[in-house]
Amino acid sequence: MQQTAPAPAPASPAGGESMIELRQLTKRFPGSDTPAVDGLSLTVPRGEVVVLVGPSGCGKTTTLKMINRIIEPTSGTVLLDGTDTTQRAPHELRRDIGYVIQQIGLFPHKTIGQNVATVPRLLGWDKDRIQARTTELLQRMDLDPALASRYPSELSGGQRQRVGVARALAADPPVLLMDEPYGAVDPLVRTRLQDQLLELQRELGKTIVFVTHDIDEAIKLGDRIAILNVGGVLEQYATPTELLRSPANDFVRSFLGAELALKQLSLLSASDGDLVRGPVVDATASADDARRVATEEGVDWIGVLDGDELRGWLWVDDLDPTRRVGDHDTREFRVVIKGDTSLRGALDAIVTTRNQVAVVTDGPHYLGMLFIEDVARRLAT
Repeated sequence: MQQTAPAPAPASPAGGESMIELRQLTKRFPGSDTPAVDGLSLTVPRGEVVVLVGPSGCGKTTTLKMINRIIEPTSGTVLLDGTDTTQRAPHELRRDIGYVIQQIGLFPHKTIGQNVATVPRLLGWDKDRIQARTTELLQRMDLDPALASRYPSELSGGQRQRVGVARALAADPPVLLMDEPYGAVDPLVRTRLQDQLLELQRELGKTIVFVTHDIDEAIKLGDRIAILNVGGVLEQYATPTELLRSPANDFVRSFLGAELALKQLSLLSASDGDLVRGPVVDATASADDARRVATEEGVDWIGVLDGDELRGWLWVDDLDPTRRVGDHDTREFRVVIKGDTSLRGALDAIVTTRNQVAVVTDGPHYLGMLFIEDVARRLAT
């Protein structure tokens, strides 16, 4: 199959410069007639998450290991921040590259604190600095610092995986390599770990190369996605939106799977949708005003606002004409989501409601309502 040339790297937060460049990277293992990776070229912009995804045998993990020289390439070049990685000793190179794997790889005979402190100890940090960094990272990963004295066997799989990320970040490396880190945890824990990684990336802005076989995970996490075919052949390298809108060929289209439009909804947030004010009135409004608004909106209920906070809703038939709307007891909305909830998540929530609507907030502040018709319009665009 003909290799597709990678698209130009997108602008990155640091101005578009690359952090990692792979130039015609090739790996042939002894005894194999075909290369594990064949002339792979792509650029990883600084501060972005690039996901390598593809079927078994496509060279995802081999490529990752060639970046930090756990595996030496047969030919080709890896540049890290503009410097050929072969110009540095492997052990020195790896101190600047955090590495997280599916099996986590924590030292079972060492405490959690000692595991996290592995690289800082090698770098000769003093005890107080190591202690402060360990506590900071455990807290950042939503782990109780008291866990530092425990051993890996005493933690859950999700906790161990978070410790693995903390250890990889201990010396504050500019690059993080992650090889199917969430493949061994259950779906609920996996979702939480993915969300935590996205939050962590917003705070730290690391350059991350992430390997997965799960296209939904790639779409959720990646700024750009490289879809590889067997033998490390690059089929398409693009942003998630570009991939879903314009698959390069039948292989990419097949790998992306069905429901491309729904997958696109996962890239948009509820606040990106067509939010409307909805059938709401201020708590000081009269019953007649509330009925008029409900009639205009074509519903038989009304939402009650206290300033910019949505108190709840009530049936129009329950309105007492002698009282203000805010003097009535209200019911809680069944579905209240944050503005950064994906439109796909919002759709999942909306379809469970009687009126097929979700209230969208920014903390305590009311942003508007999202009706199922609004999501449908986004699918059609």
